[in-house]
Amino acid sequence: MSPDELVYLGVLAASIPLGFLFRYLSPPVKQGAAMLLGLSITIATCQVHTLHSLVTVIGTWIIIKSSWRLAPALSLAWTFLYLLFFRLVTWFGLSAPTPFANAVQLLLTLKMVSLANEVHGFHVEKKKKKEVSSLGSSSVVAHLSREPSLYDIMSYSYCYVGVMTGPFFRFQTYTDWLEQPKPLALPGWTPCLQRLKLVPVYGALFLAANSAFPLAYVRSHHFLDHNFFFRFFYMVVVFFAFRMRFYAAWCGAEAGCISAGLGCYPERAQCKPGGGPTVRYSLDSVAEETYDFKTIQNIDCYNTDFCVKVRHGMRYWNMTVQWWLHHYIYPNAPFKSYALRAGWTMFISAYWHGLHAGYYLSFLTIPLCIAAESAMEASVRARLGPRGQKIFDGIHWFLKMRAYDYMCMGFVLLKASDTISYWSSIYFAVHVLAVGCMIVGGVLEGARRGDKGKTEKSKITREDKTEKHR
Repeated sequence: MSPDELVYLGVLAASIPLGFLFRYLSPPVKQGAAMLLGLSITIATCQVHTLHSLVTVIGTWIIIKSSWRLAPALSLAWTFLYLLFFRLVTWFGLSAPTPFANAVQLLLTLKMVSLANEVHGFHVEKKKKKEVSSLGSSSVVAHLSREPSLYDIMSYSYCYVGVMTGPFFRFQTYTDWLEQPKPLALPGWTPCLQRLKLVPVYGALFLAANSAFPLAYVRSHHFLDHNFFFRFFYMVVVFFAFRMRFYAAWCGAEAGCISAGLGCYPERAQCKPGGGPTVRYSLDSVAEETYDFKTIQNIDCYNTDFCVKVRHGMRYWNMTVQWWLHHYIYPNAPFKSYALRAGWTMFISAYWHGLHAGYYLSFLTIPLCIAAESAMEASVRARLGPRGQKIFDGIHWFLKMRAYDYMCMGFVLLKASDTISYWSSIYFAVHVLAVGCMIVGGVLEGARRGDKGKTEKSKITREDKTEKHR
């Protein structure tokens, strides 16, 4: 493991016991202490590049104060344009940001755009003269109860929980955490240990796979000396190591939230990862409630591996970011069709991740795979019986995993030349298969419609003859 990864691991490990201590603090003390600790971590790891995050926060605050109506669009433009400057600072003679500064900046971008949308929602509700809550001060609703101050925005931005590890959470989730009536009565140890129990397994599997099949070997001249099956299998192991690494990191980050009680809501609130409660509720008795931490759940390891469809695979991976994309990017896409909207969303996601061509090559392959699986589902699966559909789903799952193996290579190789070199070494298998499925699906669907048209025409002809006979 690199020194940066060890620091990341240390921050994750320290955040878990610290979280339990924060449950003893009053809301004002908790807010200030969490901000100071998060800011200290940021300064220690990002050093002078902490200024980038401060500029982003203050710029967003100015936008919100200037025009709440335009805040959602302006905050998105501001944070994403600043991301471009942040990544190109070396062009201006400035030092390159550290990996930690990049992690902080990415998460902060999500938070600031979400915050601007929440403030916009607050003012819309206020303008309509609707009550924010009719259930008393203990209720949780979708909109803010007041416009946040600069101090509130700073404390939300630099809250130590997930400051550079994630997961993403909304400002409303943060304020709910500060105002929890009885944080010590909320579940902690059991869900925390439940989330951590497989982390050592994931970590060990990552180290073993990464050691046996190092990514650097793909870039070597010797790699192309191996046969097709070895080269194809290599991407399977690389994606396996990639998943194990993030499973361990994200489960650890979730445990840090759980220990602090962040994102803890009653099950009847029907929370969504990243978004929080979807229905209004009141806290009548903390002891009688059943709670969950779905709001801060960032990974569903089982469903990531065993869901059938490509589109579903995205749903269970980096779940809080997927919620952000679904609510702030996908609805505003300049297209109507699902495939094009998905392509636009994947393009924005690639830009958020970075400027490396590998991100774009990988993310923009996803809409192609979605179109291919949709074509085959409509033209083949729909015609099969229950047994046939089970076989179809088994093959679909296998191909879905190979598609993600394939796309992962662009994500980790980063450079266009390295990505295309690897994909060409396996003859662009997934691209060819996806296009082939779209063609076959289109032909079969066209034939089905033709047969249906002939059947309807024959039926009309028979009815006409019967009418004439009468």
